[in-house]
Amino acid sequence: MISVVILGAGNVGTHLVKAVQAAENLNLIQWYCRDPKAIKLPVKDVEFCHDLERLKLADVYIIAVSDKAISELSKQLPFENRLVVHTSGSVAMKQLDMKHRRGVFYPLQTFSLTSEVSFSEVPFCIETMQREDSKFLKNLATEMGSPSYMTNTEQRQALHLSAVFINNFTNQLYRIAHELSDFKNINFDVLKPLILETAKKVQDISPYSAQTGPAKRNDQVTINHHLRTLESHPEYQSIYEQLTKSIKKTHGFKKL
Repeated sequence: MISVVILGAGNVGTHLVKAVQAAENLNLIQWYCRDPKAIKLPVKDVEFCHDLERLKLADVYIIAVSDKAISELSKQLPFENRLVVHTSGSVAMKQLDMKHRRGVFYPLQTFSLTSEVSFSEVPFCIETMQREDSKFLKNLATEMGSPSYMTNTEQRQALHLSAVFINNFTNQLYRIAHELSDFKNINFDVLKPLILETAKKVQDISPYSAQTGPAKRNDQVTINHHLRTLESHPEYQSIYEQLTKSIKKTHGFKKL
C-alpha cells in the first residue's frame, strides 16, 4: 500500500484526492490545505491538515499548488530525504528544496471542479533525480489507472506550452464563437457537433492533414467577407487575421 499526502486544494489537488481515494493500493493519509474554506467539493473519509508541522510520514508528498508557491512550500516541509513532487507543467524540478528527493508528477489534462475526469485519460509526465523514484512514480500512475511518460524539464515545458495552445487558446476561440453566435441569436449547440468532429479527426490524422476552410484553400473572397463582418469586433478581427496568415503560410500561401 502506497501512502500519499496531497498538498493543495485547487482543481488539480481535488481531482488527485479523488483518484487516490479510488485506487485500491493507494492510501491517502492526509490532505493539506492552509485554508479550510478552500475545499470546494465535499470529499469523504479524508484527514485534513492545516498545519505543516502536523504532516504525517508518507511514501510521497504531492504538491498541487500555484506555480509561484511551489518552491516556498517545499522549503517549509518539516522533514528531509522524503520523495516530494510537484504537478506543474512549467516549473523546473530544481525549484523544489534540495533537502528532499525531488520529482515531477505532471498530469497533462484540463481540470475543473464541475467536471469529472477519468484518470485513464490523464497521462502523467514524470521527472526525478533518482531512478528508483522514477519507478515509484510510474507505479503510482499505474495504480491510478493512468499512462505515464518519462520527460526531462525541456520536454515537459514544451508539452505544457503545447497544451496551452490546444486547450486554453482553443477554449478562448470557442468563447468567441459563442459570443458571435449569441450576437445573431443562434443557439451555440448548433456548433457542438463541429467541435467534436474537429477533435475526433486529429485522433486519426495529423492536424496539418485535417485542416480545412477558406485559409487552407486560399479563398480570399470568403476571408474578406469574414473580415468585414468582424469590423465591429476589431480584437476578433485581428485574431482572425493572425490565424489566417498562419494557416496560409503552413499550406504554402504567402499573402493574406
